[in-house]
Amino acid sequence: MKSDHSCELDFGPLAASSLRFPADFLWGVSTAAHQVEGGNDNNQWSAWESAGRIKSGDRCGRACDWWSDAERDFDLAREIGVNSLRLSVEWSRIEPDEGRWDPAAIQRYQEMLQALHDRGIQPMICLHHFTHPIWFENKGGFLGMEASRLFERFTRHVLHELGDFCQHWVTFNEPNVYGALGHVLGEFPPGSKGQILRAIRVVGAMARAHTAAYRAIHELQPGAQVGWAHNYIVFQPANPDFAPDRWICGLLNELFNESFLQLMEQGRLGFPFSLVGKRDSGSKGMCDFVGLNVYSRFHVAFDLRCASTLFGRVFVPGHVPQGDSGVEGPYGEAYPEAIRVAVRRAASLGKPIYILENGVPDAQDRIRPWLIVKAVQEMHSLIHEGFDLRGYFHWTLTDNFEWSEGWRLRFGLVALDPDSQLRTMRGSGRLYGTIVRSNELSPETVARYGSPEMNVIRG
Repeated sequence: MKSDHSCELDFGPLAASSLRFPADFLWGVSTAAHQVEGGNDNNQWSAWESAGRIKSGDRCGRACDWWSDAERDFDLAREIGVNSLRLSVEWSRIEPDEGRWDPAAIQRYQEMLQALHDRGIQPMICLHHFTHPIWFENKGGFLGMEASRLFERFTRHVLHELGDFCQHWVTFNEPNVYGALGHVLGEFPPGSKGQILRAIRVVGAMARAHTAAYRAIHELQPGAQVGWAHNYIVFQPANPDFAPDRWICGLLNELFNESFLQLMEQGRLGFPFSLVGKRDSGSKGMCDFVGLNVYSRFHVAFDLRCASTLFGRVFVPGHVPQGDSGVEGPYGEAYPEAIRVAVRRAASLGKPIYILENGVPDAQDRIRPWLIVKAVQEMHSLIHEGFDLRGYFHWTLTDNFEWSEGWRLRFGLVALDPDSQLRTMRGSGRLYGTIVRSNELSPETVARYGSPEMNVIRG
């Protein structure tokens, strides 16, 4: 969405030398309940870990110990200077058994949200970040007959109890990732592989649950802003001159990037997935903003050996900038230009846009400083061009339990030893703080960290 007023924004007298942002721009960090809270064995991810399905063999354990002391990390967020923090609430804590609500869990979330406000940090709440109660999973998850009703009921309960603390709501984090990794790649529960049609059905079911939640939130809080977080990956043909590479690249883009976006934009899936997915015109326009989680570019080659991924071999060339590798291979190409690609696509929905996740696994701060600087440059350029981009949330505040990779990948602006719970601010955390507190990117910072080869921050 191009803002009608963005051309009138006053970027200040330093605009020629410093990249200044609008006064109300949200600078934040994003987190997820299961990855930071610890001590929960009542969701489907805990069961997944117990079954030994984490690639590294790790367990979440105490995670970042938020359930006991999230305030310790909120102090670090205040030290960095962010004005917003995205967190999720854990459905399996709030409704541990079907129809039974836990007031102690609600009280703890109220304490956490009040602690953020006390530090001048605006919360943004996500209702579902990959996890839900085991009882819900046993009923079929989002393919169950009652999924939308049960998720709407949970949403209403959260709004009744926590609505006074929050105006920005994210219904789902990355429905496309949830469907792809749970039913095509088998890396998330329930662990199905090659079930592309089922993944499409899951995405459609989550769109219906999102719509039900959207309407419930606006009924209870008419002034609320409601959206979702959409993972957007740039797919690059390995050989742009080879038609099969271009074709499979486009097909993967249609399946992964376009599915949920098209349901929100048009109320239907695009061809050929419209042949198997239900038309759902009720989802059309059911968002007040679009959240984008943007990390990587992947290269795609047509390969007959890769039937489970529609004959597309997805890989990361060794020469491109990238963070630390996962257990089984590269995480992805660090590609800050993906922000521009994603924002231009999301703008067609005509809604404000937030970058709700962006980061890189980088324990030694090899390229994170460069990525932050390049991301900020991309965003400033997009705002100056008239795109209605209203915030940036770095992933993440503190190193956390990174899903199927366990503790292998370190995304934090703050380093964490999960055994001792010792925190150490990384240089990239200090760099990000310099940007957010000044609300601008200085030419000196660009000169220092403008390429991935020259920006390791020591100490």
